[in-house]
Amino acid sequence: MASRVVNFGAGPSALPQSVLEEAAQGLLDFNGTGIGIAEISHRSKEFTSFITTLESHIRTQLDVPPTHSILFTQGGGSAQFSAIALNLLARHRLLYPQLSDDERVLDYVVTGSWSKKAAEEARRLGGGRVNIALDSRKYSKDGKSFDNIPPHSEYAFSNDPALIYYCENETVDGVEFSHDDTAPTAFPYHLVQKGGLLPLVADYSSSFMSRPIPHLAEHAVIFAGAQKNIGPAGLTILIVRQDCIVDVDAAAKLGATPVPLTMSYKTLFDSKSLYNTPSVLAIYIAGLVLARSSELGGLKYYEELNKRKAEKVYAVVLKGEEHGILQRKVQPGSASWMNAVFTVLGDGAEQRFLEGAEKEGMKGLKGHR
Repeated sequence: MASRVVNFGAGPSALPQSVLEEAAQGLLDFNGTGIGIAEISHRSKEFTSFITTLESHIRTQLDVPPTHSILFTQGGGSAQFSAIALNLLARHRLLYPQLSDDERVLDYVVTGSWSKKAAEEARRLGGGRVNIALDSRKYSKDGKSFDNIPPHSEYAFSNDPALIYYCENETVDGVEFSHDDTAPTAFPYHLVQKGGLLPLVADYSSSFMSRPIPHLAEHAVIFAGAQKNIGPAGLTILIVRQDCIVDVDAAAKLGATPVPLTMSYKTLFDSKSLYNTPSVLAIYIAGLVLARSSELGGLKYYEELNKRKAEKVYAVVLKGEEHGILQRKVQPGSASWMNAVFTVLGDGAEQRFLEGAEKEGMKGLKGHR
């Protein structure tokens, strides 16, 4: 294993060597069953016990309240662009059956490529009117890039929307909401706290389990593709407030868009995430990662570790800027701990940088196309 490189891939991302070694054994024999994890029945007592333990790790380390259920599904974050809009529109239809589709509003905070895709999918599905509560490109240096989190005064939320959607960390663009509630680049929770149960939705795919989630209990849905931080591709984790687990068929009878069974949160909840065969291997490896996380100290340990790593990387990038060699892509105060994006200046310099890094055993630095 000494030949393993340093993998900077954003997703699928690097996994701990100890986890990979344990998973390799599990491929041959899962928990003493004599059957490999990739072969075992997802309805076996051994696997159902394991998935319960995985849920417990998430609930304990993130301090998820009993008002929220933890669900496991497939399709990645992109499938949730559709599922979230459909499930929360169904909820809104049950709450307000008299409203027309044009009177139902879905608020989207667009701060990068992924929140932009989510808003586009909601608009494509219909069933409600998409309101862009914020588009950060208007506040960028060139008027078209995602390079910042604008101040709170720039948000324009709707009254009683079906959902309020934001992406906590934009993987491609390297933009992240501040971790400090008092910072102008933190998500403006105070602007949407108007009483009742907020339909607040957050994409946490690329920062899930890297630190505590602020105001978790106030969210309707938090989702994350596991492949960015805690496992291989194929598993999506949902934290869903129970009032958002609704009878989508009853909503459809009132005129809501029918929700495919495998996208219905009620289907997932009723079946304990086992309506169809889940991503067994991905669940297994995510469980090993989170067991290791617990042993190391959980999110307190990782928050401190990630802060140190980010500070080191950005210190080097800043020094490179002073020498005219490197250039940050994100405005100060909006930069991600998870995805530090920068440009190497000079004709052909970036390619030489990547080639030099590869010789030092560092791969996956090129970034998104």
